[in-house]
Amino acid sequence: MKVVVPYERGTKAMHILRKLSSKIEVIFVIAGAAILISLLFMKPFVGVADNGDFLRIMGTMGLNYGVLDEPYEDRFFSFSHIHFSYDSFFRGFYMSSHILLVGLARFVGMIFNGSMFDIRVLGTMFGVLLLTAGYTIIAGSKSRSRLTSIVLAALLLFVFFDIGYTAYFNSLFGEPVSLIFLLLTAGLGLLLARIEHPSKTLLVLFFISILFLVGSKTQNAPIGVGFALLGLRYAMLRSDNGWRKLAYILSAVTLLGSIAMYVAAPKDFKNINLYQTVFFGILKDSPDVEGDLKKLGLPQHLSVLANTNYFQGGTAIKQDAPSMTADFYDRISHMSVLKFYLTHPGRLISKMEYAAENGMMIRPYYLGSFEKSEGKQPGAISFKYSAWSEFKKQNVPNKLWFVLTVFAVYFIIAVIEWLKRIDMRHRVACELFILIGLTGLFSFLIPILGDGQADLGKHLFMFNVIFDAVLIAIVTWIVYQISSVVMRRS
Repeated sequence: MKVVVPYERGTKAMHILRKLSSKIEVIFVIAGAAILISLLFMKPFVGVADNGDFLRIMGTMGLNYGVLDEPYEDRFFSFSHIHFSYDSFFRGFYMSSHILLVGLARFVGMIFNGSMFDIRVLGTMFGVLLLTAGYTIIAGSKSRSRLTSIVLAALLLFVFFDIGYTAYFNSLFGEPVSLIFLLLTAGLGLLLARIEHPSKTLLVLFFISILFLVGSKTQNAPIGVGFALLGLRYAMLRSDNGWRKLAYILSAVTLLGSIAMYVAAPKDFKNINLYQTVFFGILKDSPDVEGDLKKLGLPQHLSVLANTNYFQGGTAIKQDAPSMTADFYDRISHMSVLKFYLTHPGRLISKMEYAAENGMMIRPYYLGSFEKSEGKQPGAISFKYSAWSEFKKQNVPNKLWFVLTVFAVYFIIAVIEWLKRIDMRHRVACELFILIGLTGLFSFLIPILGDGQADLGKHLFMFNVIFDAVLIAIVTWIVYQISSVVMRRS
């Protein structure tokens, strides 16, 4: 019998790690595809029920409900749907990069089924994009530590392929666009900083990804300003004028796109957000409603609307009453809300604590996962491959101190890495990480400032994505540090 000495065992282990890490991107794609097929395309069908948001996308992109006389309780909240009917385009208009993907899926869907649109066509597109995003992150993060690449791939599969995230793919919600293009932006940005002579094509793809991210939701529009500024740093990755000119142009386009996305938001949409922000935000559970109205420059008789939301019936004054235009909508702005919170930091902290309490749930638990034909209870959700979302919901502290501690650790690591090396590529990569972290904090605050406490858990989706990405970054950095020490000693 052959005796294997410790040196040989160590050599074999390193050889296995070397072989595994050399193909880790391919292994990631194969494993990720298997997970997605199991979750989204095998029986029973899993999606996310409509809460009324589908109407904006359907009206714009020529889709309608598959069963026109379907009861309200079957159409909304309780059950997901595979099939939608084709209808005329632009029965309304909702400006979002999401509509481009839905439009493409609609076109492809008609090739395979001209009578009904199968939502799984869109789910397939999102799945391919998610696999691409993960591939670029792993490729852009490769280092001497093979173990780090393996851990990173495993964490991406465990966290971002969770049913809490991927069930959205089989729906007309815009959340997958935010998820995928945040990850794809990170991956392409890392690749650009890693490659010694990056191509202009890769730079263009990076900015296209940013534009899809910025354009996915109105609340994401302001983050384009930060990415436009970061683009000026990416201009420094090559010294030739053609590259720098292209980077400057793409940065300017990103800035203009960000502004256009915000300006083009429908007035009704802005009014809804303002109502929610004030009456279901600042004035919700306020100790001095009339005093707060005075500080906001609003008439005292609006106090009867405190603690109400825009979609609530039976309010003392109708939300869209003509008098509300002069009394409220023409007098208030998001800048007024920001000024109020800045001059009342205790109130802002209180709202942030509430946001933290609702910020660890990836999925909306009030929206069903299954088709009615599956015979499940109304509102039943799938827990298949939900280890991360359930662990996060039940075990990760949903406290403001924990959120701030995690981000503080993340920023300290990013700054340390930025200071350690002075080469441009390393520093640009660190700046990308810092911007993503700042985007996470912005995504934590913007629902408070832009929509009050209305459906706060769902509006914190982008924060959830970035918070999870931050945790993955911290863990992989720790693994890399440990691996580096071991390699130096061996």
